[in-house]
Amino acid sequence: MRTRDHGWTLRRRVVALLAVVGVLLSILVAAVIAVAAQNREYTHEVLDRWGPARAQSQELLAVLVNQETAVRGYAVTADPENLAPYAASLEREQDLVRDMRALLEPYPALERQLGEVEARAAEWRRTVADPVIAATRDEGTAAGQALIGEQTRQLFDAIRISVALLQQGILAEREVGADNIYRTSTMLVVLLIVAALVVVVAGAVLLVSLDRIVIRPLTDVAGQVREVAEGDYRHRISGSGPPEFVGLASDVDAMRLKIARDLDEVREARERIEWVNSQLQKQAEELTRSNRDLEQFAYVASHDLQEPLRKVASFCQLLQRRYAGQLDERADQYIAFAVDGAQRMQRLINDLLAFSRIGRLTVGFTEVDLNKVMGDVAGQTEAARQYADAELTWGELPVIRGEEPLLTNLLANLVSNSVKFRRPDVPPKVHVSARLVGDEWEISCQDNGIGIEPEFADKIFVIFQRLHAKDAYPGTGIGLAIVKKIVEYHGGRVWVDTSVPEGTAIRFTLPALPEDVETAECVAEGDGTVAPAGETAPAGADEPGATHSGAGDGDGGRTDGVDGPGGAPGDGRTGDMRETVG
Repeated sequence: MRTRDHGWTLRRRVVALLAVVGVLLSILVAAVIAVAAQNREYTHEVLDRWGPARAQSQELLAVLVNQETAVRGYAVTADPENLAPYAASLEREQDLVRDMRALLEPYPALERQLGEVEARAAEWRRTVADPVIAATRDEGTAAGQALIGEQTRQLFDAIRISVALLQQGILAEREVGADNIYRTSTMLVVLLIVAALVVVVAGAVLLVSLDRIVIRPLTDVAGQVREVAEGDYRHRISGSGPPEFVGLASDVDAMRLKIARDLDEVREARERIEWVNSQLQKQAEELTRSNRDLEQFAYVASHDLQEPLRKVASFCQLLQRRYAGQLDERADQYIAFAVDGAQRMQRLINDLLAFSRIGRLTVGFTEVDLNKVMGDVAGQTEAARQYADAELTWGELPVIRGEEPLLTNLLANLVSNSVKFRRPDVPPKVHVSARLVGDEWEISCQDNGIGIEPEFADKIFVIFQRLHAKDAYPGTGIGLAIVKKIVEYHGGRVWVDTSVPEGTAIRFTLPALPEDVETAECVAEGDGTVAPAGETAPAGADEPGATHSGAGDGDGGRTDGVDGPGGAPGDGRTGDMRETVG
């Protein structure tokens, strides 16, 4: 896709937006991490420092009160057991002071206040507790009680005040820590809200941007494309927005231009085709009219033209019979020429009529047994074969769909040609065989006649083409043309097999019935071979050199040198038939 050099591309805009959002979120994440660390530190201070310090200060006050109570009790009773709590409280006081000093070390003011409490307690023990204990132990309860008075109470109250001040300081610091926790928690909430707002705003900006720079330009281009698709191929497609979409619109417009040019060419071609069709229609009408004229000509040729021709031939023959030998030799020769020309004209007209009627006058295709057809052919050619001492054989032939009269004419032409184009002093042998090749029957007519040169293999199927003078081999030159037209009318093809060593082999194909093809495939699968289905061996394959020579009245031969023609009986194939005359 082509893009413009100027302007921000869609990729660049999206990357810029994501970069801004990423930077903002990174800053917010860093701030959240810092505030969360502070909040954790403040929470640690409150929970792990000021909580224990406050509890220990309260316990310290209780321990000092226990000391004062134990001294007063001992002064009243002089019982040493009353001093046991005093000793325990004194030891506990030392432990509490040591622990509190470790907690309050970062705070010098509170540490000094703790030192003041410790000093006042030591001063009280020095000036009150120790003298009372000593006086009571040495002089009795009266001496001990005498030392306890208003001044001693004031000294202990000063200790209470010092402890209270220490507790107030600890409580104040704890309140500061709590305020810090609340402040940092509030900041965390604010930062999270800001991050959420950044995400929401970025999403909104992205949606709006997509709508403006993606959806709207694409919708506009799609609308223009629909206009073109509805048939307005002259509508120019223009794009807006990022360079990618402008380039896309340009590419689509280039495609539109190419399609429009192609459509113009198609319209021109269609107009030309319509003109050609109109010309073809005219030609078809002309051909139809011409065919009607030809049919009329055929009718005239078969009736009107042959009538005077028959009269000419009849009277010439009468002259020939009545005045033969009465005129001079030249007159007899002229009369013979006239009779021969009239007869040849009759044969030519009849052959032309037969050629023109192939495919025009049809009775429809039916299933035709070629074995029966060969029986009819044998009967039709019996006279010619008897005259030439010819031998006609054929193998098992298939049943195909076609017109029986045309197929009879086809095989009769081939057999007649084989008999006619024989070698001197060699009895003609003609063999007809068939084999299944794919979905077609390949039928061969092979003889041992004069053969045909390869360069004339195609020429013999052209109407009026002759390879020999009419004095050597009589005929009109239409026979093989009729053969070719009948084969093509039945959907096959015909050719001369120039590979046979002797004589002529003419081969042609005819479509096989579906059941024959299926049977052949089943046989091939059962045998595990791929041999042509339905191939029939020639009767008389023992006799080499049986080929088909001469084709139709126009000299020709057929190709496909398989199955020799003249075969001796007893070739071992059931169903082979032999027709021998002579």
